[in-house]
Amino acid sequence: MNENILILFYLKRAKVNAQGLVPIFQRITINGKRIDNSTGKFIDPAKWHTEMSKMRGTSEEARSINGHLEYLKSKIYDAEKNLIKTDIPINSETLKNKLLGIEERRRTLIPIFKDHNNKIKELVGKEYAPGTLERYKTSLKHTIDFLEWKYKISDIEIDKINHAFITDYEFYLRSVRNCANYAAPQKTYNFLCEFKIGLKTLN
Repeated sequence: MNENILILFYLKRAKVNAQGLVPIFQRITINGKRIDNSTGKFIDPAKWHTEMSKMRGTSEEARSINGHLEYLKSKIYDAEKNLIKTDIPINSETLKNKLLGIEERRRTLIPIFKDHNNKIKELVGKEYAPGTLERYKTSLKHTIDFLEWKYKISDIEIDKINHAFITDYEFYLRSVRNCANYAAPQKTYNFLCEFKIGLKTLN
């Protein structure tokens, strides 16, 4: 599970405070990209074990600092597990956001389509013919009906739209909607165009 995540604790020796202590920093490396954060702890650099990434000894201070470092490490692994559980790709940005409590905005299909169709509507008579808008409106209706028919849902996250989704969508058009053999691929093409164009407008 943690093969792409490396965790290291190190000292920022250049930042010595008035008491001669230096801050302990945490470095998370994911697929070559680093996230550096302060742990909020300071230490006498002579007491630091570089190879073990922790404070030397078993004193109360050592147990307190090392316990805090282990706690920070466990938070990283908990965040990773949560990302896996919610099917969110693990990278430096998503992990950092999870640790900071920033929830990723999961974009879904239907709002993208509706936004796209609204833009087309405003351009009817200028850049698009009325028939183009009607085709896209029909595509949206077919998509909503398909989601209910196939998945019993009213919307779907865009990262779940894959080859299997497109294949099932075309099958739905042929079987349930009784589209002719020549019409189903065209309606599927309309769906893909609307999806790609709508997605670009949000990026």
